[in-house]
Amino acid sequence: MNWEYFFKDLDMPTLASVFIGTLVIYLALIVYTRIFGLKSFSKMTGFDFINTIAIGNLFAMSIGTGNPKLAIGAITIGLLYLMNYLISLAQFKSDAAQNTLDNSPVLLMRDGKFLEENIAACKVSKDELRGKLREANVLRLSEVKAVVLETTGDVSVLHTEENFQVDSFIMEDVIIQSK
Repeated sequence: MNWEYFFKDLDMPTLASVFIGTLVIYLALIVYTRIFGLKSFSKMTGFDFINTIAIGNLFAMSIGTGNPKLAIGAITIGLLYLMNYLISLAQFKSDAAQNTLDNSPVLLMRDGKFLEENIAACKVSKDELRGKLREANVLRLSEVKAVVLETTGDVSVLHTEENFQVDSFIMEDVIIQSK
């Protein structure tokens, strides 16, 4: 194996620029998170998830490749934080913005029964659904009160052995029947 390939560009100026770049971008992330809040890294909405991936990608590219340059990377990350904050603010203040900008969760199972139309509309396979039921420690389909495909792509499984109904507040925004 040619070890020189892995270390040929490794010199003190390169190491210093990687160290300084990492420190600057990392500190920028801390400052932006303090300004815009921890929700910036949540997966509550699809926008939050996209923002987290984009920030991570810019962070890695700025410190690892230098492209975009350090200042441009820091500014771009700040703009992503700002855009995510503005979208969150619009969704918080306006139901119309919420409905326009975000998907609704979709019900995949109810009371132990598969909702085939919703499963097909969401392109979820039975194998994927089965795996999510196992992850949630479901032992019998009759225990399943609801399985919801959330706006982030996560799957929530609500189950109990008791004969409880799911509170309406929990299911308020869930699409019961796909179009």
